[in-house]
This record gives sequence, structure tokens and C-alpha cells, in this order.
Amino acid sequence: MSEVTERYAPGVPAWVDLSAQDREAAQRFYGELFGWDFEVGPPEVGYYTQCTVRGLPVGGIYQTPSGEDGPPVAWTTYLATDDVDATVAQAREAGGQVLMGPMDVLEEGRIALLADPTGAVVGLWQARQHIGARVVNEPVSPCWSELATRDAARAREFYRALFDYELHDMSGFDYTTLRVAGRDVAGVWGATDVLPPDVPAHWAVYFAVPDADEVAATVTKLGGRVLREPVDSPYGRFATVQDPQGAVFGVLRLPE
Repeated sequence: MSEVTERYAPGVPAWVDLSAQDREAAQRFYGELFGWDFEVGPPEVGYYTQCTVRGLPVGGIYQTPSGEDGPPVAWTTYLATDDVDATVAQAREAGGQVLMGPMDVLEEGRIALLADPTGAVVGLWQARQHIGARVVNEPVSPCWSELATRDAARAREFYRALFDYELHDMSGFDYTTLRVAGRDVAGVWGATDVLPPDVPAHWAVYFAVPDADEVAATVTKLGGRVLREPVDSPYGRFATVQDPQGAVFGVLRLPE
């Protein structure tokens, strides 16, 4: 088990959530796919729903307005910070755009939403009562977040200005891991030749699963799509899939 009991260090992905046009339909899909349970919040937070494993939160789901003016259906990664207001100020200076906040979420924490200079949306989370995901790196919990962008150099510059990451370049292709205290916590992928013209830069969320092939097949049975068939990598067997409302995410069987 990989339970988290302390606040995440600055720069480490602390939370993920899904903006859905139909929150209850999203609960049914992910409940069947991952076996998650759900805790629906009060009206003052728009019935924000926490996805739980063994009663511990691993992510969230909230409903967005439908139509062209509403935000896209997508999973969002939130990076931990000890001072969200200061990090937002740094983001502005480094060329980012503030999309929302900073604002308090009851007594749980303080939040902001940014667009980095390459166009990818990322969240910030300053923990108070809610530290973030309490289960990670085990089946049906978050295990990795990576930025796919057409300008990896600019992205690395931006995120390092926010969190002073250590950078580790991988050989063979344009991929850099972001390190905190010597540990890889996220990735930046220069995906210029891979991203379709109509797909913007974005942060991708991966969930650990016991069997990537089985989960990909289940996605299809539940009305979703497999965008990239399961394939082996040095970091485990993974696939890219899309839920019935259009949110894209990865599933990864971690090496034993």
C-alpha cells in the first residue's frame, strides 16, 4: 500500500480531478472501471465529489457547464505549493496566465488554476485540512503526471521558475523528468511530432492498474475508447484511453 499521511512537497503532483458534463455518469464509469467509491460534497462546493479507495481520497469529479463556453472535459493535475499566492505571482512573472483564483476551498485548502506559456492547464494546491491524494502508486490510484507540449524547453523554464525542480533528461527522445529531493515526480515531453494539430499542450494523468490490457478492454465495454493500444515500456505496460465524455487519461501497470 502507498498511503500518504503528510503534506506533499512543493512541486509534487498532489491531486487530480475530472471536469465532467455529467458528474453522475462519470461516477458510474469510473466506479465500474476502477471500483472507486464516492463521497459527494455539499451544495456550497457544487457537489464536488471525491473518488476514494479504502475510504481514502485519490481524486475528484466536478460538473462543468455544457456547451461551447464551458471548460473542456478533462483530467487536471494539481501541483503542491506552500503558498499558492506567491506561486501564482511567480507564474505571472514567468509568462503564465491565471485562469482561476487563488481562492479558498472551505477549510480544505487554497487553489488556483494556471495556463503555462505553452498553453497547458495546471492546478496549484495549498493544503490545509485536505493534503491531496491519500493513496498513490498502487492499483486504481494516480501514479504519474506528464506534460505533453510542443515547446518543452519553454515549459521546463517555466516550471523550474515556480518550483526549482532538478531536471533529468532522458536519452533517445525529448523527455525530461522533474525531480524533487532527487525523486522523479513528473515529466515534460516534447511531443511536437506526436500531438495532432487540434490537440493543445496538456498535462496527462496516469492511473496504476493491475492489468493494462484488461482495463483498456473494459473502457471499450463501458462506452469509452482506446486511443493507444497497450504497449510495453521500461516503466510498465501502458495504454491511453478516453472516457465516454471525452476525458483522456493513461493506465499503467507498474513494474513489480
